[in-house]
Amino acid sequence: MIVDLTAVGPTVLAVEESNVNPGLLGFMVVALLGVATWLLIRSMNRQIKKIDLPDEAPDEPTRDGSEQG
Repeated sequence: MIVDLTAVGPTVLAVEESNVNPGLLGFMVVALLGVATWLLIRSMNRQIKKIDLPDEAPDEPTRDGSEQG
């Protein structure tokens, strides 16, 4: 015997589908991710500023005949 479960009636949910929202936990997760991203970008910019690149690398060969670089 096959029972048609859709004929029984609508199921009652513990939470109404129209009333579901992320709430405080969702806001805190997004806020923490935003703050962490901002701190990482700030730290990365500080580290990049510390790098001292030469103005131009010489393309002249050294005394032993190999190119410097």
